[in-house]
Amino acid sequence: MSAQVLVWLVVAAGLVGLGVYGVLVAGHLLRKLLALNLLGAAVFLVMVVLGSHVHGTPDPVTQAMVLTGIVVAVSASAFGLALLLALYRASGAAVLDAEDGTDDEAVADAGEGGDDRR
Repeated sequence: MSAQVLVWLVVAAGLVGLGVYGVLVAGHLLRKLLALNLLGAAVFLVMVVLGSHVHGTPDPVTQAMVLTGIVVAVSASAFGLALLLALYRASGAAVLDAEDGTDDEAVADAGEGGDDRR
């Protein structure tokens, strides 16, 4: 492997590290979605780097797979953002854990008195 390939693989490893850190640490769902996109970008980067150095010529199959993966990732991100927006409009927050000290029962009790859209 050349030094250039190793540099790109280190960059991909850094993206994986940032993505895993974001998924595990972030409480806000939008940050988790962005972290998952970083993980996907790292996978695409590894595929392009390793697929483009087969016998010195770019591999068109690898490039087609990465392009298809990017299209799927953009679609999944748009769907995730739509779900996040719906969650925010329904609950007023887009976090997994309540940081204001409320528990699940208090939130459920507060939701029983209002208008029920079921």
